[in-house]
Amino acid sequence: MKAIVVTDQSAGTAGMTLVERPQPPAAINDVVVEVHASGFVPTELAWPSTWTDRRNRDRTPSIPGHELAGVVTTLGYGTTGLSVGQRVFGLADWHRDGTLAEYVAVEARNLAPLPGDVDFTVGASLPISGLTAWQGLFEHGRLQAGQSVLVHGAAGAVGTMVTQLAREFGAYVVGTGRAADRQKALDFGAQEFVDLDHDALEDVHGVDLVFDLIGGDVQQRSAGVVRAGGTLVSVVGPTETRPADGRAVDFVVESDRAQLGEVVQRVRDGRLRTNIGTVVTLDDAVAALNPTERRQGKTIINVRP
Repeated sequence: MKAIVVTDQSAGTAGMTLVERPQPPAAINDVVVEVHASGFVPTELAWPSTWTDRRNRDRTPSIPGHELAGVVTTLGYGTTGLSVGQRVFGLADWHRDGTLAEYVAVEARNLAPLPGDVDFTVGASLPISGLTAWQGLFEHGRLQAGQSVLVHGAAGAVGTMVTQLAREFGAYVVGTGRAADRQKALDFGAQEFVDLDHDALEDVHGVDLVFDLIGGDVQQRSAGVVRAGGTLVSVVGPTETRPADGRAVDFVVESDRAQLGEVVQRVRDGRLRTNIGTVVTLDDAVAALNPTERRQGKTIINVRP
């Protein structure tokens, strides 16, 4: 099969190579999926799991990519809940070869059925963005109707999901980002926007929940805009400051079949729009994943256009 591999952590996306690799076998409780589309997050090339296994042993050359939509071709021993020929989407294991390939082996529990009226390209854009937004808002952020949410990076693939879900559940949403992000953040439902290059973040007061997708100095300053007893949720590293009398949570997204079902149903009935940016074929992906300019939205590789 064709696959993109990485071998040199210091090279970043410039170290990607399109090669021929053997098709993966299906282990116990696995399925092998013929990948039709894959999502890609550039920051995963900085994640230790891209380069080492759970025992911290080098596993290069490794195949990156964790989001997928495709068709089940093989069931491993003991696999239940899915069938050969079924359309699926989901999130591959962090420490295994990923989805920038024509086939991938995935634990069946990490996949959900992809309805026939949802395009593979759309399906591949949902797992990380949708699950991160869902888990950050509802499991870790404990969002309640009537609360206010400050979303850092509101125009990105995850931020637009956070904004839409928060609005659906009755929250007031303030988005942040660069000046060029303003219109997209508002188009996806933010009711206010803070330009982090020119506006004072500290002018925002008393929000119930900060959902941080930027980190660094922005994260440090965010604790001060949360009301006493509020929550700061982050997916970009440990939170070193916490709101007064409140909670600070950093988490790693996990696959969840029921939550994937919640997300895709909202796409089907129009409550949720996905934020797709660059779309390329697998043959063109190596060049396309080395951007010379900042891009908005989810990058999708159409493995079988």
